[in-house]
Amino acid sequence: MFRTWILTCFAAMLCLGCSRKNEVQEISVADSGIEIVSQSADQMKLGWPSWRGPMGNGVAPDQPLATKWSDSDGVRWRSDLPGRGHSSPIVVEDAVYLATATDDQQMLVSFDRDSGEQEWSTVLHQGGLDTRIHRKATHANGTIASDGKHLYIAFLNADRIVASAVSLDGEIVWQREIGQFVSKFGYAPSPVLYGSLVIFAADNVGGGYLAALDTESGEIAWRLARNDDSSYSSPTIAEVGGRDQLLISGGNTISSYDPATGDPLWQTPGIAEATCGTIVTTDELIFGSGGYPEKETVCLDANGKLIWSDNVSLYEPSMVIVGDYLVGITDSGVAYAWETETGEVAWRERLGGNFSSSPIVCNDLVYVTNLDGRTFVFSCDSGKYEGIAEHQLGDDCYASPAAVDGNLFMRVGTGSGSSRQEELICIAPAETAL
Repeated sequence: MFRTWILTCFAAMLCLGCSRKNEVQEISVADSGIEIVSQSADQMKLGWPSWRGPMGNGVAPDQPLATKWSDSDGVRWRSDLPGRGHSSPIVVEDAVYLATATDDQQMLVSFDRDSGEQEWSTVLHQGGLDTRIHRKATHANGTIASDGKHLYIAFLNADRIVASAVSLDGEIVWQREIGQFVSKFGYAPSPVLYGSLVIFAADNVGGGYLAALDTESGEIAWRLARNDDSSYSSPTIAEVGGRDQLLISGGNTISSYDPATGDPLWQTPGIAEATCGTIVTTDELIFGSGGYPEKETVCLDANGKLIWSDNVSLYEPSMVIVGDYLVGITDSGVAYAWETETGEVAWRERLGGNFSSSPIVCNDLVYVTNLDGRTFVFSCDSGKYEGIAEHQLGDDCYASPAAVDGNLFMRVGTGSGSSRQEELICIAPAETAL
């Protein structure tokens, strides 16, 4: 009887912890007095400065990217990484940057783009790492964003989201707690830049929010409350329908906000409670997919009106636009292409394996790597799937690649268990790789 009572009390305590609610203190631009200014940095010239590249959509400028390589051929350099992370590499001018975490530290690391030599490592947090993360997750899931002056990242640490700005030579410029966070499976979103703002998403069961910080001072320019669901998608900013929109899925909606002020523009029910993928767009259309427990891929117009829907779900990998097609890979390894205007499935192809990494597009070719470290290169601009090449590199891969000046940068793992080691690998351009 006493044992039953103890177990009942313990279960009740767990439920109370899961349902802990944190009040989100909203801040408007009028409240903060932060002036938002335009930035002159050309994201294309910086290289691959943030999650999903210079245009935020996984599309790389045309360049001599290799289609063939192996562990012995085409690898320009490879460097060991400390700790573990799903943070994808970014490239800013002559350096490659990543976030990573050891058992008790969260940090940023920098490598020389030409040689692969590690230039610096800066610890942002010592201790405070939450053990409540998904078995596939890490304490460094988000990808860095850079405006060419600073590196911006947020970590979940000690039940709060802390944003940091770090100089390109590794000096901490500022750190700011942007809100409490009740973890279900950890924290995943990557930041996005808009003018002089860096914007972070933090959907969680304790009370979700979006927060925009001034890139120079770290002061909160605006913060608004969202839903109370745990979701993991990164926001994106795109000009759709002739206006800039901050777009994010999760909490059973796709939502649009004014990125300068955080003011809601529209909200459309759909997709799922939890999503991971980042929305992609054309000039007039918006596409999202996910998630858990619901399964749906949708197309909306610029004002959030549903155009078409399919019950196929792409939970972890984000999608890409290739010509007139929306292309994505399910977590279980089936590639789909939908006609963007109608939602008609143009083709489907089983690639094999499971996927967390998101695809990129270069020269109308799609590059995507499965969890076993096998990269698939294929074309679909003719309206059908055409396999170009398959390559094995390492033993696993969770992060997405970056492509700059013909160089392909990949974060992979080799070995398993206690002997597993993560590496940053640079694949040489086509004219030198083949």
